[in-house]
Parts: sequence; C-alpha cells; structure tokens
Amino acid sequence: MRIFRLIRIARVAYLYGLDKLILDHELGGGFRVRLLQAVQRLMFWRDYSEQMRAPRAVRLRQALEALGPIFVKFGQLLSTRRDLLPLDIADELAKLQDRVPPFPSDLAIAELEKAYGKPVDQVFKEFDRAPVASASVAQVHFAVLPDGREVAVKILRPGIQPVIEHDIALLQVAASLLETLWADGRRLKPREVVAEFDKYLHYELDLMREAANCSQLRRNFEGSDLLILPEVHWDWCTQSVMVMERMHGTTISQIDVLREKGVDIPRLARAGVEIFFTQVFRDGFFHADMHPGNIFVATEEPRKGQYIALDFGIVGTLSDEDKNYLARNFLAFFQRDYKRVAEVHIESGWAPKGTRVDEFEAAIRSVCEPFFDRPLKEISLGRVLLRLFQTSRQFNVEIQPQLVLLQKTLLNVEGLGRELDPELDLWKTALPYLERWMSEQLGWLALENNIKREAASWAKLLPTLPRLVHQALVATATPAPNLELESLAAEIRGMRQLLWLAFAVAAFALGFAIIQ
Repeated sequence: MRIFRLIRIARVAYLYGLDKLILDHELGGGFRVRLLQAVQRLMFWRDYSEQMRAPRAVRLRQALEALGPIFVKFGQLLSTRRDLLPLDIADELAKLQDRVPPFPSDLAIAELEKAYGKPVDQVFKEFDRAPVASASVAQVHFAVLPDGREVAVKILRPGIQPVIEHDIALLQVAASLLETLWADGRRLKPREVVAEFDKYLHYELDLMREAANCSQLRRNFEGSDLLILPEVHWDWCTQSVMVMERMHGTTISQIDVLREKGVDIPRLARAGVEIFFTQVFRDGFFHADMHPGNIFVATEEPRKGQYIALDFGIVGTLSDEDKNYLARNFLAFFQRDYKRVAEVHIESGWAPKGTRVDEFEAAIRSVCEPFFDRPLKEISLGRVLLRLFQTSRQFNVEIQPQLVLLQKTLLNVEGLGRELDPELDLWKTALPYLERWMSEQLGWLALENNIKREAASWAKLLPTLPRLVHQALVATATPAPNLELESLAAEIRGMRQLLWLAFAVAAFALGFAIIQ
C-alpha cells in the first residue's frame, strides 16, 4: 500500500515540476545530484505543459492540493514558517484551504454510537444528519440536547488515524531526501518541520484537548464585551466527539452583510487587535488559527458586534520568559535602541554567545529603521517581525516555535483588521496595551504584583528561616568528620549572606502584604 502511495506522490511531484524547486538551486553535489539533473534535462518537453507554466509557488500549492487533505494541512503549517520559506511560497501556501467532501452521515452516526454506547436518538433530542462543515480531520453537525439546548457536534473522520500515520511516514522520507539532495536542506530543517506537523496533527485528533483549549479561552474572556466563545458540554465529550454550544453569527469575511446589519466595522477592526494582544500579553494563551473561516461576528442584540471564535485545535502559549523577551524587544524597538534588541537576543540564549553585538545591531537597524520613516498606519508589525526573523537566521538564531505561531497569528489579525478597515493604524491601536503590559511586567507595578503573588510563599518560609540560619551556623562551627561534610559546610558558609538577604526580603514582603 505504501509503495503505491509513494509512486503517486512521485507522479504528482513530476507533473508539477517540484523537482525543479530543488534542482534549480545550489545542490550538495555528488553523483546522485548529477544523475537527477541529467534526468531532468531529458524531460525538457515537460516544461511546456500547462502546469509548468505556472510560477513555482502556485505549482507547489496545486501539487499539495492534488495529494489530499493531509498534505494540504502540511502546506498550511509550512505557510506559517516564514522564517524558513521564501515569501512567494509562504504567501501562496497561505491560500490553502481544507476543501474535503463530508463523510456519509451513516458513518458519523456510527461514530457517535460507538463513542456513547447507545443509539443517537437516546443521546440527542434532535440530530441533523446533514453536516454544516467538513475538514480533513473532522466534520460538524448541529443537534439539540435533551434539555433543549442547541449544540454543535464535532466528530472525528472515521479511519483518519492510519491515513495520518501513513502520510506522516512518507513526509519523513521526503524530508530526509530533501536534506540529502539540497545543500540548503539542513538549514530549512525539514525533519523538524515534519515532526512539528506530526505533533499538531495528533493534537487535532484529540477532541478532548480541543475542548479544553476552548474552555480555557472562554474562561479567560468571561464577562468580555469583545469576544464570545462557546460553552463546552463536557458530559457529551469524548476523545473523538466534541459537543459545544451552537453559535449564531456571520462570518467575518462577509463585510457587506455585517455592514448591512449595522455592525460598526472600524470598531470591529480595533477590537480584533485588542483581543489578540489581550490573549498574548495578558494570558499568554492565544487562538493560533484565526483565519476568516474560524471567526464569526454576532449580529443580533445584546451581543451585536462581538467576535465569535471557533475551532480550537491549534493554540499558542507563551511562558513568562517568552513574554519578558517580547516586552524587552518591543520596548527597545519603540525606542529605536537596536543595540538593546541585539543584546536581548543574545541574553535570551537564542543567538550564539559568540555573536558580535555590533554586527547584529547593524543588521537589525537595516530592517527596522526604514519603517520609522513612514506613517504608522503604513507599517506592518507582522512584516517587521518577519523581517527580524529572516535577519536573525543569518546569525544562526533559533526561532522558537511558539513565536512562529505568534507571528503567523499576528499576520492573520493584521490582514483581517486592514481588510475590515484599510485605515487601521495597528501600532496606534496596539501601543496602549503594550505599554500597559510592559509597565506591569518591568516597572514598580511589576515589583508590587510579584511581591503580592509571592507573599504567601514567603509567609510560609519566614518562620523557618531562623532555624535554617542556626543550622547553617552550627554546621560551619562543628568540625566535619569527612570530606563530604567539609564540602557541605563550605557551601553553607557561602550561602550565609544569601540566607540573611532572603530573610530580609521575606520580612519586607510579609510586611508589604499585611499593609496591603
């Protein structure tokens, strides 16, 4: 079975000239490469076919579409790796959409009965056999719970697991060949990209995980007047079935319809920016698949004009270290302190320790400085971040996956916002949130918040500090019977000042907490 699939992949690659994407570039050399180039020259007549007249990026997109839904999803992931791909290819792959015919309703019902262990009519009061959405991994049906609540039921595509494992294995083979045949293949890290795709695809196979992502985002925006998220009905959720509140709205791409229904479009554009930066800088947990198909807008009162988010298979997370890195970079960037931007990269360990700060600073300046001579509304934050990633690559900077997801999502939000309102000034809209967050993280307010957060821990530790200090002093005064204890005593002597400092800080923290 696998050999036939491999033959089909080779045939599609041949028809769309994907070999030219590799062989037309500088190669690693060797007999195999020269042989492939000779074979390519023998196929000169192919260059006159209809497919070969299209640009390389279009040919790659069309080939992935011809290979099926798993390869389409792989292309979608590749489109996010703008730190690795040429822009023309990344932009073209971003056009890929999951256009997968729905699987038969009888199979959907069979999957539900397998998950619940009883007939569907005993689970739902009503179940709509016609799917309302279909993708490569799952499809969605509307239903009504026994208590009358309207829900959307997401069901995994039957038999999708072995298909995924099969195609992932083939992608791994292709990645290995790419590294072998293309001199630039190792820099593109194809095997790492395939491993990343494998991870995200398996995340999408676990609908309990997606339900948890939805629930977390809903909790983060509880009471918000900007974003609505569906309620998860946990009693009906399994690994292969997700049941959530049915949402009513108009897709964000239907701007004329939204305008006819009285939605304030410029306000909607600004709200999208606020939602994104709130997710990133307040929560460190963001919806990372914000294309128009997943974003709706409520058009009825009382929630008219609010965003509705769907599909939570891919989310991004940022650690405190990531957010601190971003804060310091943004702060230095807004101050046009390019030396500090370079230093932050090195201090964070993302640029090699031996990187020359002056050379890195000059490269960053060449990227950022031209943007400051334009009106702010003409500057693309996403493009600036993308150019920084590309420049960083020249200095062997390892771009973190969570920041790639962030950059991809920022490009989506920015494009969506400017489609809604061409006059949207993203920087002016985002800057208040960035400044507020940075003051909370880097200023006196950050110190106050950290002390409050750690007060309980210090209060627990404070009563034990005198005993610990006494034990340290006794240990240093008592002759050690062996070398191991002598080493321990030496370490404790070195810690004495640290213990006293900790005691003082704990006392200050406890006193501050009591005053508050």
